[in-house]
Amino acid sequence: MKREQSAPARRLGLVRAVVGGYTLVYLLKQRKKFRRLGRTDPSLFAPVGPVCALRKPLPAPVADALLDATVASSALFTLGTGHRLVGPLHSALLTWTLSYRNSWSMVYHSENTLVLHTLLLGASRAADAVSLDALARRTPAGPAHPRYEWPLRAMRAASAATYLLAGVAKVAGPSGWSWVDGAGMRRQVAIDRVRKDVFGSARGSTAAYQLYRHQHLFTAFAVGSLALEMGAPLGLVHPKAGRLWAVATFGMHWGIRVIMGIRFRYQLSGASFAPWLELEKLAGLAKWLGRR
Repeated sequence: MKREQSAPARRLGLVRAVVGGYTLVYLLKQRKKFRRLGRTDPSLFAPVGPVCALRKPLPAPVADALLDATVASSALFTLGTGHRLVGPLHSALLTWTLSYRNSWSMVYHSENTLVLHTLLLGASRAADAVSLDALARRTPAGPAHPRYEWPLRAMRAASAATYLLAGVAKVAGPSGWSWVDGAGMRRQVAIDRVRKDVFGSARGSTAAYQLYRHQHLFTAFAVGSLALEMGAPLGLVHPKAGRLWAVATFGMHWGIRVIMGIRFRYQLSGASFAPWLELEKLAGLAKWLGRR
């Protein structure tokens, strides 16, 4: 069995813990906001995803109970407790909760990757190691195996698909391939900053003003971002290429954060890129450094 077709159970378990931990922290921070959204004007309710099954909003207590159940399942999912039941249950609850949230405001497409990653982890044997279940068994998970690799590959493919679609949307728009000259990006940054200043909807970035006069920088930004998006599938060809792409794309998101003040939370946290990394080696290195 080829090494590149297999992965250790510890790697998949660490990815589950990272993704689950991010989800738990995110939901706890957003809990009050989610609850308020469910109490706004029902005429603003525009269901998306599985929420399309509803004709009207859920009663607030029911929506709150589902939200709290999602928070609880996030904790259990992160710990790896009863994963055969908790994994699919948490995946379903998270899909519903984020879809319900997006049914009241703008659709946050960046959350799609989190949902896809969670669905794949929930359907896999992601708790054979690095979990309370594994501690209770007190037995080793065994050697590297394809059953621990396929979920990671599927997660990487899901990420690559979302970026590829974003790139295709850019060149399929009114600007076409001329989008790479950076003029559209420069205009978008300027409009975003002015809107935030005028309406006070969010805090703008001072970097937008400082960079606006430098058109050549926006050309470089546009070329770089489009190359990362359209070239995302190339990161699936080889592990080293994938890790390089993940690091570069992580940097791109922080660039967007600095210049435009836009937060793609899952991506900025780095948790979105966990499937591309050999986390068990990083964990071992951190443990070694801690002994020094």
